[in-house]
Amino acid sequence: MEKFEIRLDDLLLSSDKSLLNIDLIHSFLSQSYWSEGIPKETVVKGIENSLSLGLYRNEQQIGFCRLITDHASFAYLADVFITEDQRGHGYAEWMISNLKEIPTLKGLRRWLLATRDAHNLYNKTGWEKLENPNLFMEIVNKEVYKK
Repeated sequence: MEKFEIRLDDLLLSSDKSLLNIDLIHSFLSQSYWSEGIPKETVVKGIENSLSLGLYRNEQQIGFCRLITDHASFAYLADVFITEDQRGHGYAEWMISNLKEIPTLKGLRRWLLATRDAHNLYNKTGWEKLENPNLFMEIVNKEVYKK
């Protein structure tokens, strides 16, 4: 896939994986409610096998997200975060809004995500509750990172 970048003033959203601060990403994700204790090797594997984007302010990484996608019909948004010291400035909203500008993702039939506490953020960028949640099923292994 061709590299995606978009800028606004001192912000850069980029799919260039060479810019990613793996230690920052692992540190955040390993303490998050959705992937507490995740091994660094698992974070790296996820980044390598996903469309991973870093958000940078003045060359410093302040955010991250990744899309698990076939680039044809489906994308699952995961691991979205803004570092604590950079929250409250609308950076997450800007990052999420610009995901729809990625050329290979235009025209996808379905985008999904899961969140415990950021519904208001995602609503601002066009996300809605599942129209028909009874269609979806899951397998969850909550102990996978505790082994």
